Amino acid sequence: MSRKLNTNPQRRKLLIGGAAVASTPFWFNIAKAQTAPIKIGFPTPLTGAFSAEAQDQARAAELAIKEFNEAGGFNGRKAELLVRDDKLNPGEAATRTLELIEKDKVDYVVGSLSAATQLSINAVCKERKVIFNSISQSDAINEVKDWSIYTFHEALNPTMTAGAVARYAIPRFGKKIVFLTADYAYGHEMVRAFERAGKKMGATTLADIRHPLGAADYSAFLPRIKALNPDILVLCNFGRDLVNSAKQCTDFGLKNSMKIVTPVLLYTARQAGGPEAFEGIMGGTSYYWGLEDRIPSAKIFNDRFRKAYGGAVPSDYGALGYSGIRSILQAIKNAKSTDTPKVITALEQLKYDWYKGPEYYRKCDHQAVQSVILIDSKSKNMKDKYDVFNILQIDPTSEENMRSCAELGFKV
Repeated sequence: MSRKLNTNPQRRKLLIGGAAVASTPFWFNIAKAQTAPIKIGFPTPLTGAFSAEAQDQARAAELAIKEFNEAGGFNGRKAELLVRDDKLNPGEAATRTLELIEKDKVDYVVGSLSAATQLSINAVCKERKVIFNSISQSDAINEVKDWSIYTFHEALNPTMTAGAVARYAIPRFGKKIVFLTADYAYGHEMVRAFERAGKKMGATTLADIRHPLGAADYSAFLPRIKALNPDILVLCNFGRDLVNSAKQCTDFGLKNSMKIVTPVLLYTARQAGGPEAFEGIMGGTSYYWGLEDRIPSAKIFNDRFRKAYGGAVPSDYGALGYSGIRSILQAIKNAKSTDTPKVITALEQLKYDWYKGPEYYRKCDHQAVQSVILIDSKSKNMKDKYDVFNILQIDPTSEENMRSCAELGFKV
């Protein structure tokens, strides 16, 4: 028996109207997703011993967001940076990251400024399947036990940084080494990397003297260091710790009998400590604004930063904040999608030069392969207050001086 068609105009109108109402939330959600901002969480220690470096990270990250938005974003979608203070505490970093993902619904996470906090951030992102691009030094984050396909490491790692400083310093200054080490992951990894490179050159460790993170007084350690009489004293600390130890080593006269080096010679630390405290100290860095005389992308980046921030120049860790964000945003454009698997693939294929020369992410561990800049501190003939370092040497982009994928635990 055939069904009779409904010919009642009023009923047809009600049915059509009801179907439209029922489907509205679905289409509304699609439209909303297509115009919603691309949210990037940015946990970093805005307060505490590393606050100066963290604040510069955030400023430079905002610059990358601004450039992306001014260029039209992605299919009309703009980016938004959500900065959170992790207080240099692994537990706080994990909590803030979880809030960013669960409450603020961020699409990606970039940030950190500690070997310890980045591991806790990475653990949360790994569990939630969210891309995390770390902009702080760590060797552990590239190892299989902590790594995941969602983990990218924009910063240098201690093997690259401390290794480059050791290869420069030991042939020039001597083989007897003493370390003054901040007693947490960053300091430990820097010592290990310096010793690893030094072993090949016959270097000997006389002592690894450890101090608490955030120490203000180093006077108890200095007589022992002097009595050991090393050729090289390596300051394996960061931020305010680096400033305080450099000042007190200078005041105690250690520079008269040994060369002082540091794996990471911070621009912000040198600015805070001044020329006398850092006179004669050499070290490594991921970036120094003076590269603009020889690298075009450095000049472009510096000029944009100057324009945005009243003529100031970006610091080393500031540049990492910029690059970490910009890499994510470029990968979205290259992938033509914000879907996590597609963005991961685009990041793995990314070849870029945002501010210091060519870089790329190594496929096995997503470590950014990049140059290491060796510098020493100026104490005279400075053109202005920003002119604080001499560039001694640039170790070019290479995987040769990195730990191999097999050594990190990857099957190759």
